[in-house]
Amino acid sequence: MTNQGIKTVLCPVSDLPAAKAVYAALLGVEPGTDTPYYVGFDVDGQHIGLVPDGGPQHMSTPVCYWHVSDIEAKFAELTAAGATVNEPVRDVGGGRLVATVTDTDGNVLGILQDQN
Repeated sequence: MTNQGIKTVLCPVSDLPAAKAVYAALLGVEPGTDTPYYVGFDVDGQHIGLVPDGGPQHMSTPVCYWHVSDIEAKFAELTAAGATVNEPVRDVGGGRLVATVTDTDGNVLGILQDQN
């Protein structure tokens, strides 16, 4: 099983148009995905997503997603090591699977697998 590192960071925002302007200025690019429910920027292999009001997962802080080759195995490994389930593995469309767990200090960790 291969970990491919942190490639995705999702940030909850309260004002999507204002946040989009700030992140476009910071990153120096316009968003590649621009919808009322999600704005995403891709820069140098890194994806930064803006999630209005924390989205359906009720995010209150940014969440980093480690890209993995086998999400089910990594999810089992994390929970066996003491992490608690925050959001079980689910398909978010386009063959992308995501899950989140909470570490022993309350930090939310994300894992992501693209099915290519």
